[in-house]
Amino acid sequence: MRAFVFPGQGAQTVGMGRDLAQAYPAAAAVFEEVDDALGEKLSTLIWDGSAEELTLTANAQPALMATSMAAMRALEAEGIGVSAAAYVAGHSLGEYSALCAAGALSLADTARLLRTRGRAMQEAVPVGVGAMAALLGLDFETAKAVAEEAAESEVCQAANDNDPGQVVVSGHKAAVERAVEIAKGRGARRAVLLPVSAPFHCALMQPAADVMAEALAAVEIAAPAVPLVANVRAAAVNEPDEIKTLLVEQVTGSVRWRESVEWMVTSGVTGLVEIGAGKALCGMARRINRDLTTDAVSGPDGVRALAGVLAE
Repeated sequence: MRAFVFPGQGAQTVGMGRDLAQAYPAAAAVFEEVDDALGEKLSTLIWDGSAEELTLTANAQPALMATSMAAMRALEAEGIGVSAAAYVAGHSLGEYSALCAAGALSLADTARLLRTRGRAMQEAVPVGVGAMAALLGLDFETAKAVAEEAAESEVCQAANDNDPGQVVVSGHKAAVERAVEIAKGRGARRAVLLPVSAPFHCALMQPAADVMAEALAAVEIAAPAVPLVANVRAAAVNEPDEIKTLLVEQVTGSVRWRESVEWMVTSGVTGLVEIGAGKALCGMARRINRDLTTDAVSGPDGVRALAGVLAE
């Protein structure tokens, strides 16, 4: 039993998805539809733009989704639909890719929602006020305690529980800097500030959550073809109104990725297929459970390799 999982911000690279578009007309059509939905040539930025511009949150989010959906359409061209998965899940913005792949959101709506989400998250906190840091080598409970101690009168929260040795904290810059120093004293292997433009997945993102509540209220979400394992629930959901609520909560809530993968394993999943740019989720999966098989589908070779595996 497999789950299809979709990457989040940080996986973007200039040129991603170009080979898929060249090899599969259905993949090329994804980029064209996203361009039309946004009223601009995002595909040109993805394939020929600067890394700095692509990394801007408002660009990276729809760009990563477009690349994931191009890979999904290429898989479909090889006869592999989302029904080959028992569950879908996505890391932060990847949750929108997962919902699009499962037919819960249209591609155009997903692109517009992620453009809105990216802008709202960037604008929620003035540049320089917030920060994020990765604490490596601490378990989640220890990292959470570090964040709570560092907060003092400010915001500092465990934002991403990625795998057994990687937790990201988010909040006011001074509080996150305190967390880095406290973590080192608690035995963290490494504790480093991340090169991000805003403190995602913490209470400081409430203005962005308000924007997304309004945006999602205006969009139709259908029941996904296969259940979504939601970031903030770390369990499967398939009811549209509940999914909308959880997407809003996700903006300020923790990405419970380790728990989500553990839940899927407990539910019978033995393999994860990462669809889109990079292989970060495959790496996390192996650190969470060494028995999981992982496949990365980011280009035509990955598409054909998975088609061969599933045909056996």
